[in-house]
Amino acid sequence: MAKRSTLFIRIVEGKNLPIKDITGSSDPYCIVRIDNEAIIRTATIWKTLSPFWGEEYNVHLPPSFHTMSFYVLDEDSLSRDDVIGKVSISKEALTAKPQGMDGWLNLTEIDPDEEVQGEIHLHISVLGDGDVPTRLRCQVMEARDLAKKDRNGASDPFVRVRYNGKTFESAVVKKTRYPRWNESFEYELEDAAADSPLSVEVWDWDLVSRNDFLGKVLFNINGLQSAQQEEGWFRLGPDKPKHSEHEGTLGSLRLQLRLRDDTVLPSSHYQPLTELLCQSVDSHVNGNWPDLIMLIDETTTAESRQEVANNLVKLFLGQGLVKKFLDVLFKLELDKTTEPNTLFRSNSLASKSMESFLKVAGMQYLHRLLGPTINRIFEEKKYVELDPNKVELREAGCTGLHRTQTEADVIQQSTVHLQLYLSELLNAILQSATYCPLVLCQVFQQLYQRVQTRFSDPEYRKVKFIAVTSFLCLRFISPAIMSPKLFHLREKHADARTSRTLLLLAKAIQMIANLDTLACCSKEPWMNPLQPTIQQGIAQLKDFITRLVSCDEAEDLGLQARMSLQCGKMEKEGYLLLHRTKDKCMPMTSPFKKYFVTLSRETLSYARTQHSKKSSFISLPKIMAVEKVEEKSFGSANVMQIISCDAGGQMETLYLDCKSVNELNHWLSALRKACSHNTDTMSSYHPGVYKADRWSCCHQKDKADPGCDKTKDGVTLQEWYDPLDPDLESQLIYRHLLGVQQVMKEKYLELKKLHENEEGEPEKGQRKIDGVMRFFSVLQDLHDSHVAVEEEERSKNKNNFLLELQT
Repeated sequence: MAKRSTLFIRIVEGKNLPIKDITGSSDPYCIVRIDNEAIIRTATIWKTLSPFWGEEYNVHLPPSFHTMSFYVLDEDSLSRDDVIGKVSISKEALTAKPQGMDGWLNLTEIDPDEEVQGEIHLHISVLGDGDVPTRLRCQVMEARDLAKKDRNGASDPFVRVRYNGKTFESAVVKKTRYPRWNESFEYELEDAAADSPLSVEVWDWDLVSRNDFLGKVLFNINGLQSAQQEEGWFRLGPDKPKHSEHEGTLGSLRLQLRLRDDTVLPSSHYQPLTELLCQSVDSHVNGNWPDLIMLIDETTTAESRQEVANNLVKLFLGQGLVKKFLDVLFKLELDKTTEPNTLFRSNSLASKSMESFLKVAGMQYLHRLLGPTINRIFEEKKYVELDPNKVELREAGCTGLHRTQTEADVIQQSTVHLQLYLSELLNAILQSATYCPLVLCQVFQQLYQRVQTRFSDPEYRKVKFIAVTSFLCLRFISPAIMSPKLFHLREKHADARTSRTLLLLAKAIQMIANLDTLACCSKEPWMNPLQPTIQQGIAQLKDFITRLVSCDEAEDLGLQARMSLQCGKMEKEGYLLLHRTKDKCMPMTSPFKKYFVTLSRETLSYARTQHSKKSSFISLPKIMAVEKVEEKSFGSANVMQIISCDAGGQMETLYLDCKSVNELNHWLSALRKACSHNTDTMSSYHPGVYKADRWSCCHQKDKADPGCDKTKDGVTLQEWYDPLDPDLESQLIYRHLLGVQQVMKEKYLELKKLHENEEGEPEKGQRKIDGVMRFFSVLQDLHDSHVAVEEEERSKNKNNFLLELQT
């Protein structure tokens, strides 16, 4: 059994942001922090006060997280980025809205006294003569993960303890976020001060300016007298919030958030539900109507359709039945469609499932197909415009020293550029028939054949081609061209000039995908200069589809095994700066060298180039921790460390320097997921480096010191290349079906009424009813299992609490 919290984040847009640049605009981007750990950085949207990001993320979190914050900043190339404001949301606020949050939230000014983080280790005891408490002792041990307040990336922390008007201060520990004090303070207990709290505050000492607040913990004296003592790590909290004079003037942020807490049971609990779903799909092959899939199709709402489709696709991928599942949805959709022009144009379960399938099984194919052309467009940054109403001669530049380009010159030059990009892309699509994944070819083949059978009249001869292009081009290739970052083709969004080129190219692909040679440019006549290339592309695309759907069933080497290779493999690669250390101390100069790093299922390997022989590797089961490194250690905020044990039992650390916070978190997530089943792991680590005979983080001189911070392996980002998790997908599907159970029962009653009116095949109708009744019984059994697990967990927590009280 495993507990898991998943947070869906969609950073939609901002509005009414303040001006930060002399141009009268701003260049805003967002940083997302979970408990003050930066996990996401959005792209910068240039020269706007109303940015649109539209970026989506799924973050897997430990159940112990407290808050999430969105910081909006203005990017500056020559100076430090300006902070515009932030939005903070507590876990309690997210939990209170299980259906999710969607709305505008005002940005607030950043108060330094609220920007606190970290924990402090305290031992507080009540002492006395006999049963009468007379003294209060507060032992201040250490702190960890304190906020950075100084330019050196650290702080100079000390502790201030207050009770009943009396204050003690600890020694100052210089240049660290992980101080160790081991000091003790005592107070006399007085009846008159029973309501006075014990306050433990942490401050950053400054020689010239005022001291910076780092957080505090408050204790109720009456509670301490009852418990006699209290010891542990306590989370530092902020000071009282102050009223901001800028309230409501910093703009607002539109966010969509949804927190889901799931308890994933052992596989045996989900097996009956999985078997029923598989039988429902298989029954279609035997000529029986798949009632369960039909019930899910008709009872899934528009709000949950994308999530349900994604979970079902992954479940059937793991079972090797994704082709049959999609075929069932194709048939359901075709039976409901009377007008071929509307086929698969709505956001039905069939359309959403096909979209999810393409993203899961076809992302590597998409990258190989579009990557070279997209990269070329980003690198060349040519000014391209065909619409006369949008031509800007200032952007186009000059043709020579003294001659400014005319509107006709710009359109002619833009036509040449777009024709080159479009021809290159069409050639890539034609050639991709040879390397398109077999399962994609087979799914498109059965879609092509289904539509051909349903609309067999000669006047509908194009419909079977359009059915394929509506998914491949309109819902996959074209959106990826318009937003390469959302499909992981580029790390950043395009600037305004490149975005316009991509949009015009995507429009051309959409016109080709519609396969209408007469009306291809009727809605936008300014696209006419591309008509010859579009006409040629239509003929080429038809030829491509014919080749694509001609795959031979005999070539299928086993769908389940093939899919486990395509979308179930954990693999990530790219160039990074590396440094590896065993007993050597850290050199004073930069120790990093550039390597090509590859993460596979078994190892993390690296070599000087992509195609050279791997010079070294680390076995994944030998990895004990994967964590971030303090910024002050190497002067970079994007360094991570991999702590492993070699064959001789010796500890060694590999440092990786990433280009950005996003690249850092993608590698952290990939490695943490790849090592999630490791047994020999560390509970604490050093976020600094061992240099000059001491740890830079906590100043301890013992190199074998166990560590001054706890490991954070619970925070990971969901990626398209993640391995399939059948138990998790079954749990997510179960949760959805439980929510719509009543609606499904009402639909079932309609089905039962139809059965009573059936004539000629009573046995077949009864089998349908029996299958649906068994489904509701399985749902109830799963619900009972969850209730039993929750009761057991509550009982266990209660016993642990009573044991602590007795101790």
